[in-house]
Amino acid sequence: MIPLPVRALTAQAFAPFGEVLACEGAAHYPINEGTTERYDDLARIDAGPQGRVIVSIFRGQPRRFPLPITMMERHPLGSQAFMPLQGTPYLVVVAEPGSTPAVPGPLHAFLARGDQGVNYRPGVWHHPLIAMDQVSDFLVIDRRGAGHNCDEAPLPQACVLAYPSAST
Repeated sequence: MIPLPVRALTAQAFAPFGEVLACEGAAHYPINEGTTERYDDLARIDAGPQGRVIVSIFRGQPRRFPLPITMMERHPLGSQAFMPLQGTPYLVVVAEPGSTPAVPGPLHAFLARGDQGVNYRPGVWHHPLIAMDQVSDFLVIDRRGAGHNCDEAPLPQACVLAYPSAST
């Protein structure tokens, strides 16, 4: 298996795949008589044709490392956003934009801090949720509606994801 390096999740590095949901660097302003700071318009939620936006909680079980990465999935009709609810770090694995199921592009792995979410653009190949150290809840905003909206594809060659080091 090919080792898959992990790097820190940043808005710039993740831009080809979607948006990073975080207060850091976001437009913000006070609301509610100055008692609340609103961090605004963090992601482009796309429910696609004949879809509607739904809000769910996904409870991810911690994975064992080293973790073989043998498949990817995508949602061709809508975006999918994940925001950790317990402040726990997690891993994100995506394929280069424009990849096809038969020929996935190079993979990229990111370590997301517990205060960062991600929003995958429609059609972006990604690995299912990777919780690391404990059972972790995520607020998920995605699509429900007509049409097939989940493709899964095996990778022609597996990669292996090591537990990220503190220096990642």
